[in-house]
Amino acid sequence: MRTILWFLLLCLSTPAIAQQAPWARPNIPLSSHDRVYTGDQTSNTVSVINPASNKLLGVIRLGDRVPGALSPLYTGQLLVHGIGFSPDHRTIAVVSIGSNSVTFIDTTTNKIKGVVYVGRSPHEAFFTPDGKELWAVVRGEDYVSVIDPVKMKEIRRVQTANGPGMVLFRPDGQYAFVPSSFTPELDVVDMKSYQVTARVPQASPFSPNLAVSRDGTEVWFTLKDSGKTQVMSAQPPFRILSTLDTGPITNHVTLVENANGKFAYVTVGGENAVKVYRRGEKPELISTIATGDLPHGIWGSGDGTRVYVGLENQDAVIAIDSLANKILATIPIGQQPQALVYVPEAVPTGDGTSNLTPLADAGKAAHLLLTAAEGSGSSAHATVSVNSLGSIDLLQMAVSDLKPGQMYRLWLTTSQAPPYRQKQELATFKTNLAGAQIVQTVGPFRQVLTSESEKSAEVPQQRFLLVTAADSGTPELIERVP
Repeated sequence: MRTILWFLLLCLSTPAIAQQAPWARPNIPLSSHDRVYTGDQTSNTVSVINPASNKLLGVIRLGDRVPGALSPLYTGQLLVHGIGFSPDHRTIAVVSIGSNSVTFIDTTTNKIKGVVYVGRSPHEAFFTPDGKELWAVVRGEDYVSVIDPVKMKEIRRVQTANGPGMVLFRPDGQYAFVPSSFTPELDVVDMKSYQVTARVPQASPFSPNLAVSRDGTEVWFTLKDSGKTQVMSAQPPFRILSTLDTGPITNHVTLVENANGKFAYVTVGGENAVKVYRRGEKPELISTIATGDLPHGIWGSGDGTRVYVGLENQDAVIAIDSLANKILATIPIGQQPQALVYVPEAVPTGDGTSNLTPLADAGKAAHLLLTAAEGSGSSAHATVSVNSLGSIDLLQMAVSDLKPGQMYRLWLTTSQAPPYRQKQELATFKTNLAGAQIVQTVGPFRQVLTSESEKSAEVPQQRFLLVTAADSGTPELIERVP
């Protein structure tokens, strides 16, 4: 009897943990009560997926599309991006960069519970392990906004390096980890004093994402500008354990544990791949999974048997069997998904479809590919997403393997071969440290860039995309048409 009582007390006093949000119960079997959520930056929606069926249930509309969202009288949310969830799995917190807001949504009813406005350009937010606070990084400034999720208001600020990119916590609630997107520094915050207790050098300035291991020993954080991922000890003195060359446009990372062992899954946008590392003293690359266009957000299921990935330039989510590292399904969702979370048992009863709406026009998009000029010997390439905004379209290009730190131009032209007629400049951009970049421009693109069979007689002559060096007319990349 004494042994049974001791076991019960141990269970009650031991923090419950899951795959990445380190406070849920471990090994929660996948079910229709679970949900996958994505923040869709262009359609200003949250897509809601049932992982049991791998079907989109609908979207939660937080705002209008551009250009309506640019009205001076606009009251919705703009640039829906980051997502975190509460320890009881009943609330998601959705960060909108353009409207400087955090929207709290009930997972059972999909209803908005409230909105808190914070400082300039917040990026990601997450609940503390006890659920009493939500920490939202204000990337456009130099602090973390600490929010009371009951009173729905900011209660304090934690000063950090300029441009905090994300925050997650050690499972015991002692430390918070905050990498920077503008400064090569990851800050470790003492959660009792709300003070930075350690400043760890990053290999490069731009870190958008991190993950903390369920045993509280490791922090993995990505570096989008240099194409690296670093592994840091979650114990003082918080030293860097490994630096991995993961690839251009390294986006997000999730940590998974299952019957096969302990792993890190990293999305590499410039290679359209997820790279899988076996965790240990020397992380080992064991698999590279081809994903589709520009993988971004990523999260594992409560039992570690699935990993879900948002494809930013494909407007879709893929489900990966993490025991076999094979893709199970591709699920169309809202426009340009950014952060993605998997919330086990988000809907304890019912079908959880209340207050969801169909994709509608948010599902209208074209997806294009640019490759290096024939005979150039270059491995440069780019994926392009053209999303409908109603009367106009948003064109986003993710380019890789150009020369680092160089200026380039994106053109629209009427021919795929020289001489390139009626060239119209769409954007000028500079590549990052890894020779990659993400470029955006707005205009009436979708009809003129789609195939002839999809166009009516009234549509103008088809156009093609071309990339050149800023000071040259020689093509570096040319649109490839099937």
